[in-house]
Amino acid sequence: MAPSSRLRIVVAKPGLDGHDRGAKIVARALRDAGHEVIYTGLHQTPEQIVETAIQEDADLVGLSVLSGAHMSLFRRLVTLLAERDAGDIRVFGGGIIPEEDIPVLEELGVAKVFTPGATTSEITAWVAGAFADQS
Repeated sequence: MAPSSRLRIVVAKPGLDGHDRGAKIVARALRDAGHEVIYTGLHQTPEQIVETAIQEDADLVGLSVLSGAHMSLFRRLVTLLAERDAGDIRVFGGGIIPEEDIPVLEELGVAKVFTPGATTSEITAWVAGAFADQS
């Protein structure tokens, strides 16, 4: 991977959900694909995640949500990024998210939502394709 295509990606677990195995697997896959990954750990608020993304000069924020609070967590994160003039940081996510909620999340500004069963190859390929214009 060329140095110019190396992205800074924050992977976060917002809310009260305590299961982070999937987030860690995605973080490792993105790192192995050549990106710099910052994993925030469990129980992060949208405010903490946005602060981390800004401080780390992230290109992308990935949320893992299994708690059912995906609509409010993604909405708050996207709103906070815009309020902090960081709307250029793209947001993606995954977890237990009903198919009918995905178009609504996309309307809110979430670039991509991965549902259970998505492979790490799909995720890393989407990241590579979504940012191909920056290479």
